[in-house]
This record gives sequence, C-alpha cells and structure tokens, in this order.
Amino acid sequence: MRDAYHEELDGIGDGLVEMARLVGSAIGRATTAMLDADLKLAESVIAADDRIDGLQRDLEAKAIALLARQQPVATDLRIVVTSLRMSADLERSGDLAQHVAKLARLRYPESAVPRDLQATILEMGQLAQRLMAKAAEVLITKDVDTALQLERDDDAMDLLHRTLFQHLMDDRWKHGIETAVDVTLLGRYYERFADHAVSVARRVVYLVTGEHADELQQDTIAPAQVES
Repeated sequence: MRDAYHEELDGIGDGLVEMARLVGSAIGRATTAMLDADLKLAESVIAADDRIDGLQRDLEAKAIALLARQQPVATDLRIVVTSLRMSADLERSGDLAQHVAKLARLRYPESAVPRDLQATILEMGQLAQRLMAKAAEVLITKDVDTALQLERDDDAMDLLHRTLFQHLMDDRWKHGIETAVDVTLLGRYYERFADHAVSVARRVVYLVTGEHADELQQDTIAPAQVES
C-alpha cells in the first residue's frame, strides 16, 4: 500500500517535470513564430496549450485524491501542497507562451517586433526557455543551490526588460503606438514567464528544506556579515 502511495507522489512530480518541459518548448516555439511571422507554428503553440491545461487538471485531481485518501503529514503533505502551487505556476507559464503565439497570429503576415528589437526579443525568448529548463532540472534533482541560482539568473531577464523600455521611451522611436503596445506586452509576457520559473525553483527550496528561499538566503548571508 505504501509503495503505491509513493508511486502516486512520484507521479505528481513526473507531471510537474513534463509540464515544465512543455511550457519551455512552447515559449521557444512561440518566439520563433513571432520573429519569423510563422502562422502555422503560432497555431500549433496555441493548440498545444490544451495539453498543458489537461496535465494541470490531472495533477490537481491526483493531489486532491491523495489528500483525501492518505491524509499525508509532514514532508509528504508539503510535497502535495507545494506541487499544487507549482502546477499553477507552470499552467500560467503555458498561458504566457500562448499569448506570445496569439500576438504572432494577430500581426501575421507581419512580425509584431520591429527589426531593431528582434535580437532583444530573441534573447528574451531563449533566456525564458533556459530558465524553465533549469526549473525542470531542479524539479528532478531537488538541488537547492541550483534552485537559488535561478533567481540570480532571472536578473538578466529584468535587464532585457528594461532595455525594451529604453527603446520605447527613446525620442527616436518611429514604429508607432500599435507596435509600442505589442512590444510592451511581449516584454511583460517574457518577464512574467521568467518569474514563474523562479517561483517553481523557490517552491522546490521550500519543499526540500521547509524554509522559504529568502529565509534560507538570509541564514546563509548572516554568518559572513558577522565575521566582517
């Protein structure tokens, strides 16, 4: 009976990893669709979000069933509750990838991104995909150090987001209001996608240690501050 119980717990973890891999792929493909004005690819990203939503519903059903049948306590309870929260982060990440693809579809046959910003958007898309790949890795390995590193990696996305706004606020902007709105939305989609990847990593920290990531970082920093 206990073996079946732990198999169910493992199944929830496997579902989270699959979701993370799917949304990571989705943001990469949505970025390509956006920059290449690829309508077929955009449509495939939009349609594939149903699978991500289905995985979240399945994971939630499994978690709720475990709570009802097994009444887990201590670490097992933390796994189930934290998994529910991570699944919400990942589902929302899938929605954000879908938003990018929908914008690509809306502006087809043109690209919503002006040529002078395409390199920045490409970099944001690639970074978003790498951050989610690292979140998937953390879900598998439960490596706290890697999970904490993810938050520092996210600083690069914040910098790229600011770069977009600098272009938008520049007096030399010549692409019009509609494009400015598109670029603003895109920047927000990528920035929020990265935030959700970080949130997954932070929840893994809590799952493993029972402490929140910011509390753990403070505990790590405090001895060095005392010595200095």
